[in-house]
Amino acid sequence: MVESLSLNLVMISSRMNHLISEHLANTLTNKGFPAATSSTLNFLSALECDVNYGSEIARKLGVSRQMVAKTVKEMVRLGYLEQLDGVGKQKQIVFTELGEQLMASARQTLAELDDLLLNEPSINNLTNTINELRTVQKIVSELID
Repeated sequence: MVESLSLNLVMISSRMNHLISEHLANTLTNKGFPAATSSTLNFLSALECDVNYGSEIARKLGVSRQMVAKTVKEMVRLGYLEQLDGVGKQKQIVFTELGEQLMASARQTLAELDDLLLNEPSINNLTNTINELRTVQKIVSELID
């Protein structure tokens, strides 16, 4: 039986996503952001630094506006987001100071992970690996479209 490279790629990518997300969540929790779970960070990472709208977030994440509204309500309760009156019925969704601190700390944690990976002698060229994965992503995306 031939082992599928595509299956290996899916399995390794999924595991890397999980490991990096967990590392990030654990590090941020230890830095004083107790609500920084993987799902919280995944949602917040989809937002722009400026003004966001529920419908745009829903499109970007591929979820319903109702799911976005529920999650935003929870992020407001946690103090990471704020909703402001916008044009018409749409609310503007923006980061609070705490939310901006969380995201800055997340970027710093990821930069530290980058440094660790780039200084690992057994990793030859991480940038080339990332570029190759983008090419694979493009090819597979074209199969779906």
